[in-house]
Amino acid sequence: YAMLLSLVFLIVLVAAVVGFVFRHEIKANFETNLNAALRSYNTTADQHSDAVDTIQRTLHCCGVQNYTDWEQTEYFAQRGIPQSCCKSQDDCLERDLKDPSKAKAKVFVDGCFFLVTSTMESKMSIVAGISFGIACFQLIGIFLACCLSRHITNNQYEMV
Repeated sequence: YAMLLSLVFLIVLVAAVVGFVFRHEIKANFETNLNAALRSYNTTADQHSDAVDTIQRTLHCCGVQNYTDWEQTEYFAQRGIPQSCCKSQDDCLERDLKDPSKAKAKVFVDGCFFLVTSTMESKMSIVAGISFGIACFQLIGIFLACCLSRHITNNQYEMV
């Protein structure tokens, strides 16, 4: 049991170190994937499109860097900026969303990339604290499993 806990502890430790060392690559990869999701955005039940809509509605943002990122997409040519970018769903008409100058007043202008990465970075201290707590419990478990094993081994010859 102590060996199993040690293995899990090492895996978590390595994952934390790799995540910290490669955080800039993770950000770049996220930006690339977010750009790809915008380019392939459509109104069907696509999980990438749903993710983009959820991010834009939740964080009150639009596009990757700003709302003008939608102008380079096929979706913009057909229907304009998506409804998930609208500040108020009642005041967002499709004709306004096709005109970037009119849309600026009706949609969120900030990009999602900065908001997502800043939100993740602000929550990293919470994640680190929880991870440290779990690691302490694992180390205590390893110590207690080794003590139990040693106690069983030492008392094995005293049994009659």
